[in-house]
This record gives sequence, structure tokens and C-alpha cells, in this order.
Amino acid sequence: MISTLKGETILLQHDTDLPRPYSLGFRVQGTNGIWMDVNKSIYIEGQSKKPHQWEDAKEWLDKYDHPLWKKYGNDASGAGHGGMDWFVLNAFIEAVKRKTNTPQDVYDAVAWSAITPLSETSIQLGGESVDFPDFTQGKWMLRKNDFALGNDY
Repeated sequence: MISTLKGETILLQHDTDLPRPYSLGFRVQGTNGIWMDVNKSIYIEGQSKKPHQWEDAKEWLDKYDHPLWKKYGNDASGAGHGGMDWFVLNAFIEAVKRKTNTPQDVYDAVAWSAITPLSETSIQLGGESVDFPDFTQGKWMLRKNDFALGNDY
């Protein structure tokens, strides 16, 4: 579990070895709802058709699908991880061609790489919280990310 500076909690699981059908196991949950890819379902408090019952997510996904998926979904079809690999590689290539920031920089890479050793340290300490190093020395709050802003790459 990761607690963010702004008080958010992230549950991160990475499993590549246990026997099971393929699933990315995506789940997005907030105070008013939850979406899960495994059962392709959604529940939104006060908006779902029946209280406390899953509904098919297709209608919601069609309505709120990101414009890039609508525009490039066919190009991404068949690419790894449900098409996401196409978007990641395309964004990287376009950034290099345009000489702009890539979607993932060295600070992102080192932060992603730190999760495993920090988790191991937490386990060795009996599940104690471990501070996550700020490799950017606070600059993460100020940096511009064209991709997070939804620019079309």
C-alpha cells in the first residue's frame, strides 16, 4: 500500500507467476464508485441503475472513453496489454520526433524501480511504513507533462 503526500492510498499488486487466467486486474475505486476490468463492471453511487449492484461498464466506457482511444483504438487493437502498449510506444516516438518530453522520464523510471526494494524493506521491518524517496527534490510538483495534459500524441 502506498500513501501519497496528498493523503491518497494506492494498492499496488504485481503478480506474474501465480497460476490464473490472464488479467491485468485493473480496478479504479473512489468515494463514489468503482470500476473493475475483470468483470467489466461499474458501480456509481446514486447513478447506477440499482443500488449496490454491478452494471455492465460498456455504456459508461462508450460515453466517457478518452478521445485518443476513440481516434486510435483501431490502430492499437491487437497490441500488447489491451492496446496500451501501442499508445505508450507511439507517445514515446512522437515525443522524440518533436523533441519534447517523453511520457516517462528518468525520474519516473527510478521511482517505478524503487517500489520493489522499498516493499522488501517494509516486509523486513514487519510491515512498517517506509518513506518513498523524492528523487526530484520536490520538482515533480512543478514539472509540465504534455501527456498528462491530454495533448494528442
